[in-house]
Amino acid sequence: MSAAKYDLIVVGSGPSGQRAAVAASKLKKRVAIVESRSVVGGVCVNTGTIPSKTMREAVLHLSGYNYRTVYGMNYRVKEKITMADLAFRVQGVVKTEIDVTEAQLSRNGIDVIHGVAHFIDAQTLRVEGPDADATLEASRIIIAVGTKPATSPLVPINGTTIINSDQIMDLPKLPRTLIVVGGGVIGVEYACMFSILGVRVTLIEKRNRLLEFADQEIVETLSYHLRDSRVTMRLGEELVSVEEMADGTVVANMQSNKRISGDALLYAVGRQGSVDELKLENAGLKADSRGRIPVDENFQTAVPSIFAVGDVIGFPSLASVSMEQGRIAVARAFNDMNTISNPSFYPYGIYTIPEISFIGKTEEQLTEEDVPYEVGMAYYRETARGQIRGDTTGRLKLIFHRDTRKVLGVHIIGEGASELVHIGQAVMTLGGNVDYFIETVFNYPTLAECYKVAAFNGVGRLHRYQ
Repeated sequence: MSAAKYDLIVVGSGPSGQRAAVAASKLKKRVAIVESRSVVGGVCVNTGTIPSKTMREAVLHLSGYNYRTVYGMNYRVKEKITMADLAFRVQGVVKTEIDVTEAQLSRNGIDVIHGVAHFIDAQTLRVEGPDADATLEASRIIIAVGTKPATSPLVPINGTTIINSDQIMDLPKLPRTLIVVGGGVIGVEYACMFSILGVRVTLIEKRNRLLEFADQEIVETLSYHLRDSRVTMRLGEELVSVEEMADGTVVANMQSNKRISGDALLYAVGRQGSVDELKLENAGLKADSRGRIPVDENFQTAVPSIFAVGDVIGFPSLASVSMEQGRIAVARAFNDMNTISNPSFYPYGIYTIPEISFIGKTEEQLTEEDVPYEVGMAYYRETARGQIRGDTTGRLKLIFHRDTRKVLGVHIIGEGASELVHIGQAVMTLGGNVDYFIETVFNYPTLAECYKVAAFNGVGRLHRYQ
């Protein structure tokens, strides 16, 4: 069988693969996307980012959480919330996102081939599936296969009472008690959601703090909110085994001899690159122990014609960053060295409740680097919009250089944080300083005013010390 020839083959149709394919089509290249699922969108649309963020929105709406400070702690939009209620909203959004992605790929003349791909050599792929049996050839190949939940011999996943993060919507009913193993982004996000629904959550993390890459003060604020939602946190604890009990409950046995019981257990300790079926060795490539493919600053692998982008290359594993990696990889693959991107100005969004978003350096990093900095803080409760929204717990933290007054970091916790951070991002990207916020008029009443409040607070500290 003769091979179908392309300029570029992208393996995976998640955010990085989709963006790479579209970017190549804009360069008038003949492009094919290979997707192992029967639908496009990858983990992001089907089991990860989009379902979890939609579920979060459903949780916030149905529980009435955002309005409890206004209407009282017993306020709820729906009294008995079920998994079916959450799934209803998730399924609608997922279907629409799949349709939008399919339309975009079609509009750009990209061939979508559904099937499992593996390398024959560095420029040839074999694709097999219910509707595909093809050999594809291209001078450039981009691997964008994403990740799958990591497994452990200690945790017997059964898909009903012991689950991973891809199986959340398969829970037959809302558990009364839930054990979450893993204090990373995924574990903490789901711990927040279930606790807001009234589920008694125990969060287990072997490190001594949650979200180590985030600002410590912001994480302490989140930890307070988790405890306030009756989440029990077991930090510095290591899991040794998980038992399924005769009555249908689950027990997590800890190294410290604690036994933690729950109706269900979510295992959310990391993710693994989905490279098992790729036969990377045929192309002269090798993944590490976690299935991640090493790349250089241009997302080029050890084989010059093959690039890798998205979660399969590791940190930061953000959909937004993955899209940018796909765009840059295509530019480099076709020798465009002028397309630039600055990773130091990539924002992070963590959809806990309340959500966290930040950009730039943390206080811990700046202290370690001996950078003289000052901090300005603003609280949502100090703004009229915070009072109107009923969110009086949020805060915005501005970090700036004491001498140059250049903005070095913005750290926000509170609803709308992932939108609000982009104001700080724009100022930092353009090399602005803290005075911008003092001299700028913001709409009133808005949460954006927090930037002005924080700037006055920080500059006031500066003057006190002079």
